[in-house]
Amino acid sequence: MNLDGAILLWIQEWIRSDLMNPIMIKITHLGDAGLVWIALSLFLLFPKSTRKYAMMAIVALLLSLLINNMLLKNIIARTRPYEVVEGLSRLIGAQHDFSFPSGHTASSFATAVVLFCNLKKRYGIPLLILAVLISLSRLYVGVHYPTDVLFGAISGTLLAILAQWLVNGILERRRKGGQDEDR
Repeated sequence: MNLDGAILLWIQEWIRSDLMNPIMIKITHLGDAGLVWIALSLFLLFPKSTRKYAMMAIVALLLSLLINNMLLKNIIARTRPYEVVEGLSRLIGAQHDFSFPSGHTASSFATAVVLFCNLKKRYGIPLLILAVLISLSRLYVGVHYPTDVLFGAISGTLLAILAQWLVNGILERRRKGGQDEDR
């Protein structure tokens, strides 16, 4: 057995508990289809002061969907751990896509990193903590390998940086274009 599988069995044996199971299941479902992050991003579109950051978060989510969920998952086609790690049980329903990378983790980090970088820390820090909890919950419930989650966090962070750069670049070009027309 590889280290990834051994870690999941260790989590199942030593960390799972009747008290924590329903909590971690609820946390993992917060990341389903990125809905919590989509809802937060849409909410942030309304105040003018956060609109730019909402656009960055939406771009990061779209990039994560395209690169992680539509491209990498299908190219790498890694089987879910509960299907191959003997003795591992999952706490939620069977997943209908491949395991690598963790889409929940990637979308969580893509959004949380954008908002952490741009909002006041009293908002950004709890969002990063939520992203970490959603990510760890994927291990806890037995549907991802640790390397799926690790790559999802790295990918989401890089896509957050890219999204900020793209949106800033587009807005800067629009601003400069408007100045050129005034001349």
